[in-house]
Amino acid sequence: MLATYRSIFSLLGGTAFLLAASGLHSLLLPLRGQEEGFSTTSLGLLGTAWAGGFVAGCYFAPFLVRKVGHIRAFASFAASGAIVALTTGLWIDEAIWIALRAATGFTMAGAFMVIESWLNERATNENRGTVFGLYMMVTYGAITAGQMLVAVSGVSSAAPFMLAGMLFCASLIPTAISSAATPQPLASVRLDLSGLYANSPVAAVGCLLVGIANGAWGTLGAVYGARAGISSFEIASMMSIVVIAGALAQLPVGRISDRTDRRYVLSAAAFGAALFALALFAFAPRSGPVILALTAGYGALAYTLYSIAVAHANDHASPEDFVKVSGGLLLLYGFGTMIGPLVGAFLMDRMRPDSLFLATAAPHFALGVYGLVRARIRPPVPVADREAFKTLPAERAVTPQAVLLDPRSEQEGDNGNDPEAMKPAAE
Repeated sequence: MLATYRSIFSLLGGTAFLLAASGLHSLLLPLRGQEEGFSTTSLGLLGTAWAGGFVAGCYFAPFLVRKVGHIRAFASFAASGAIVALTTGLWIDEAIWIALRAATGFTMAGAFMVIESWLNERATNENRGTVFGLYMMVTYGAITAGQMLVAVSGVSSAAPFMLAGMLFCASLIPTAISSAATPQPLASVRLDLSGLYANSPVAAVGCLLVGIANGAWGTLGAVYGARAGISSFEIASMMSIVVIAGALAQLPVGRISDRTDRRYVLSAAAFGAALFALALFAFAPRSGPVILALTAGYGALAYTLYSIAVAHANDHASPEDFVKVSGGLLLLYGFGTMIGPLVGAFLMDRMRPDSLFLATAAPHFALGVYGLVRARIRPPVPVADREAFKTLPAERAVTPQAVLLDPRSEQEGDNGNDPEAMKPAAE
């Protein structure tokens, strides 16, 4: 068994360094920008630029990989990430950081797609579930570790930028020495809005709305914490706890959705997340433990919504459409994350730091209402005909290529890596 997973462990090692670098850099920039006096709009644009670059990378990175090969492409992506991390430490400027953040999003998408395709190449239908589970564990663990490094290194010096650059470079080593065979060409994806909406209106609208909410929080949550007066350690803990709470809550919430109409579960979780957000806005706590407790409750509900929406979409899709539906929903989520930071920055700039939660409560409330309305229009899929709920990795850390790792993609072929599978046909 050890021999079977040895090459996978080396690839997961590269993933861990890459995600730790991304987690550190993504939390460091808004905190340092806040300290440097960057405008709230500029801080929001950091998130929008990253999301835009990431979505663009999902579309265009496969062409580069096909041209130069996986190893050279990954080396270029990881080296570019290191250069950007070091440059942001040398050149403190709002406009330059926004442009570099877009470049980071693009390079991260490309690097993730290479690693995910490599893992998919090594996975079989027998061990795909194990590989997928290991990838999820590494995803959550590495992002959390990277964010917590901010609490250790601080944000005022050049040290955390250098550390991020070192982690990007370290991600090259396990991949460079891996004995894994070169994967097949990366799968590409085209977004078919009409097909996604026809398959499941709730899932299509829901993924966009969840992206708006999570994009606002993911980009500006650290800025909120700084302006609320909590320490850097508490800010890092807050950002990590939200993601971890959502990861832990996915399984019990998902099991409930297996037994009833998922739209009711989706609406209930969305309303619950909106209530936690409104409580944070209304009471404006300034105590670290209180903020941590309320944001943990928020994350436990908000970060289950995407997985439930995908599960609901797959209930209505045929098995062979799983990959293209899930990949399309991920891109819709990505478009939402481009919008959310701008909305959050607008509200925080004109009101108070806690108004960030209005930017998350509004889309969550809208999703809750829309889910209930759709439940009255379209009957639910019978329980016996549903796909079993599966937990998903953190959405901002995966590409459509990662969908192929999901055990439900087994029907796409022996290794699930069919480049045409991600291209939605007209529906």
